[in-house]
Amino acid sequence: MDGWIEENDLLSKTFVFNNFLDATRWMFDVSEQIEELNHHPEWRNVYNKVFVNLRTHDADNKVTEKDYALAKLLNDSFDNFK
Repeated sequence: MDGWIEENDLLSKTFVFNNFLDATRWMFDVSEQIEELNHHPEWRNVYNKVFVNLRTHDADNKVTEKDYALAKLLNDSFDNFK
């Protein structure tokens, strides 16, 4: 998966935007789709970066297909956001 790293039972990626507003707008824009999946990321924003960690809490905090589906959604949303 493009840009994602899987290690230590965690799937992670850093998304880099032009500025703080773009980063937070993206987080807001993708939140409805995330809610529909009912699989929520661990994420944080620092200026123009959004750091995302994915793992499935109800699967003993392991990376599952749910995480890969969410990673794809986030990648697609990021590609369309630019």
